[in-house]
Amino acid sequence: MTLLSVKNLSLKFNNQAQAIVNNVSFEISSGEMLALVGESGSGKSLTALALMNLLPAGCQRQAQALSLDGKDILQLTPVQEFALRGGKIGMIFQEPMTALNPLHTIEKQVAEMLLLHQGLTPKQAREQVVELLQKVQLSSVDNLLKRYPHQLSGGQRQRVMIAMALANKPKLLIADEPTTALDVTVQAEILKLLKQLQHELHLGILLITHDLPVVQRYADRVAVMQNGQFVEQKSCVELFSNPQHPYTKMLIDTVVDQQAPAPNPKRPTLLSTTDLSVTFPSPKTLLRKRAAPFHALQQVSIRVRKGETLGVVGESGSGKSTLAQAILQLLPASGSVNFAGTNITALKRKALQQWRARCQVVFQDPWSALNPRLTIGQIITEGLYVHAPTLSEPAVANKLATILTQVDLPLNFQHRYPHELSGGQRQRVAIARALILEPELIILDEPTSALDRSVQFQILKLLKQLQEEQQLTYIFISHDLQVVRAMSHELLVLYGGKAIEQGPTESVFQQPQSNYTKTLLKAAAH
Repeated sequence: MTLLSVKNLSLKFNNQAQAIVNNVSFEISSGEMLALVGESGSGKSLTALALMNLLPAGCQRQAQALSLDGKDILQLTPVQEFALRGGKIGMIFQEPMTALNPLHTIEKQVAEMLLLHQGLTPKQAREQVVELLQKVQLSSVDNLLKRYPHQLSGGQRQRVMIAMALANKPKLLIADEPTTALDVTVQAEILKLLKQLQHELHLGILLITHDLPVVQRYADRVAVMQNGQFVEQKSCVELFSNPQHPYTKMLIDTVVDQQAPAPNPKRPTLLSTTDLSVTFPSPKTLLRKRAAPFHALQQVSIRVRKGETLGVVGESGSGKSTLAQAILQLLPASGSVNFAGTNITALKRKALQQWRARCQVVFQDPWSALNPRLTIGQIITEGLYVHAPTLSEPAVANKLATILTQVDLPLNFQHRYPHELSGGQRQRVAIARALILEPELIILDEPTSALDRSVQFQILKLLKQLQEEQQLTYIFISHDLQVVRAMSHELLVLYGGKAIEQGPTESVFQQPQSNYTKTLLKAAAH
C-alpha cells in the first residue's frame, strides 16, 4: 500500500533562476525504507523538509501531487500542517545535541510532543514517555527522565530523538543522517533499532544518508540524487549489483574496501611513547568531598615508523584525541614522548615551539579550523611567518604555489576565503597548511568524517600519494574502520583511555584478540 506519493516536486529560492530541486518523483509504501543518497548540496534534506512545508524563508514549493496516506498535503491549512508535523510525520535530525533543547529535561521534551498533539494530562504523558523510552531500548529510564541532553551520550540522545519522533505514532519517519556523528558500535545499534521499529510498527521510512554501506545493509529501495534531480531509483539489490548512471557508479566506486598496507620492520622509528598518561582532577566543591580524578589516558605506549601510518580507533571518550594532544604536549601528561631520538617532554617552551614545525595537525572540521577572515593564501602561509621568519616574500609565494599544486587546488584559490570553498576543498587547504612547514609527522584527527564519501575517497587518495612522495608519517584517528584499514600500517585500539590491542592492521582485522575489538569489527560489518 502506497503511504507517500510525490510527483514532480520542485523547490526554488526567490532570488535564483534555477530550481534547487527539480521535478523529483518517488513513493514510499507502509513498512518500506527508501534511502535518499547523494553528496552534500544535492537537495536531499530540502526534499524531506518540503514534505512538512518546513522550508527556509524564500524557498517556494511546487508539485503536481504530494499526498500522505491518501490525503493531499498541498491543500492543508496551517492548523492541519501543525498536526501533520510530529503527528503523521516524525523526523529524526542529524545532530541531536542541537535538535534537543539544552534547558529542558528529557521527560519534558518527549512529553511536549504528547501534550501538543494528544492533549494528555501530565500523568498520562509521563507514563507514555516511560513506555517510549523503553521502546527505543534505553535502560534506567527513571534516571534518564530528569537528565538534560548534555548528560547523555550521543547514542542515548539519538534514541531520545527517535522516541520523540515516534511519540504520536506517525505513519512516516524521516531520518536525516541519523548516525553520522556516532561511533561505529552506536551506529549499528541505532540502525538495527530503526529497522526493528520499521517492521514492528509498519513504518514507512525515508532515510537520508551519504553512507552507501549503510544503505546496502538496511534500505529496501534507493533514490540517487545529483544537483537536485533523481538520476537513478531502484531496489537496493538491483542498484548495487547493476548501477546504470555514471554518477551512481562513481558513488559506489568510492566505497573504501581495501586491505591494509603491510608494515616494514626495517624502517626506523620516528615517534614512540612510553607509559603516556593524562589525568584530569575533579573540580573542587564547597560542601562535598572532591571526587576521584578522571584518567583520560592510562600508560599508553606506541611506536610509529617513518613513512608509515598508525591508525587509532575507539569510541568517543576512549582517549583518541587526548593521545594526540599529549603527543603534541598540549596537555599536561606523564610518561615520555620520543621523536627522532629527542625526548619531547624534556624540551623547554622555545625548543618545543621549534619542534612543532616538524609535527602538524589536520583537524576534523575544516570549517571551524580555518580563520574565516583570512584568505586561503594567508591561512596556508601563516605558519611560515612563525617558523621561517627570514623567508622573503617571493620565496613564500613560491612555496605557496608548490603546496597548492601538491594538494590539487588552483593557484587562484589563494585569493579566496574559506566560505567560497566546498568541504573537500577546505580540507585540502588544511592539509596544505600542515605541509608547507615540511613536517615529518602529521596527526590527522577524523579528517574525513565531515565529508561525503566521494570527497573522502579523494582526500584519502591525496594523503596516500603525499605519504609515498614525501615519506610522511601519519597518526590517523578515526571511528570509520574501513577508512582506517585502507590507510594504516599498524593499528591501536583504545577503550576507556587504555590500549586494548595493538599490532599490524590487517592482523588485527583478521584475528582480533580482545572482545572489544571483536565488537567494533562486528558492528562495522553489520
